[in-house]
Amino acid sequence: MTSLVIAEHDNKSIRPSTLNTITAAKACGGDVHVLVAGANAGEAAKAAAQVAGVAKVILADGPQFEHGLAENVAAQVLALAGNYSHILFPATASGKNIAPRVAAKLDVAQISDITKVDSPDTFERPIYAGNAIATVQSADSVKVITVRTTAFDPAPATGGSAGVENASAAGDAGKSRFLGQEIAKNDRPELTAAKIIVSGGRALGSSEKFHEVLEPLADKLGAAIGASRAAVDAGYAPNDFQVGQTGKIVAPQLYIALGISGAIQHLAGMKDSKVIVAINKDPEAPIFSVADYGLEADLFQAVPELVKAL
Repeated sequence: MTSLVIAEHDNKSIRPSTLNTITAAKACGGDVHVLVAGANAGEAAKAAAQVAGVAKVILADGPQFEHGLAENVAAQVLALAGNYSHILFPATASGKNIAPRVAAKLDVAQISDITKVDSPDTFERPIYAGNAIATVQSADSVKVITVRTTAFDPAPATGGSAGVENASAAGDAGKSRFLGQEIAKNDRPELTAAKIIVSGGRALGSSEKFHEVLEPLADKLGAAIGASRAAVDAGYAPNDFQVGQTGKIVAPQLYIALGISGAIQHLAGMKDSKVIVAINKDPEAPIFSVADYGLEADLFQAVPELVKAL
């Protein structure tokens, strides 16, 4: 019984989500192999080989993998799938794009967004926006799984000494091509990897107030900035700030919710945070039901006072 983890990388280094997925793969039992499909991705393969618990790294190198197009990566995974009992992807935009293609071609049921491995064929995953946990047992010969990365500790990035094996690269599927990308520049920590997150809701009232209130606090704490869907829909913050069921799932050490009422969709994305602090002037706000510390106050007064105290 051997598991294959599909690494996310930038052709030079491994993304943190891969480390969490390796932990989930180790819980499935047996050896853990990592596939690095990229262009001139030797450095990323070396980084994967150093991860504790990895038995082998498979490097598939070719220009068709440079931008991680789902059709091409899926073809590479399928070329190797016969050797594995479990194929695991991080439950990120990339993983969710590739995994269903692999599952469909293998004619198996995908097991999505797992938060726990009970046994090699039994897994737990949240349903109903996290209000219930489903236990899913699979009889498929190959389990195609996406992993909710916030539910698993990252594997140590050093301490391993796996060998790197070159695999024959699958050809370009010819079904999609990369045209370009626009990357938002941000000096703050990445939202899904941040240890501290300061999030704002619709109560902030405007984009100007959103930045005026949140940024000084985030600067003091070295935090990432998040937002509720209501704040994003109102134009206060960009889409990539959104935390929640339809945004990013986060589990930082500290989550500070400012003017967020706590709709079920938002709670689904952040309720696994270690410590939750909420500031809201509505004492009935649902956010207080999950908060470790709650302050019933006007955030426009409370937050500047907090920044001064820090």
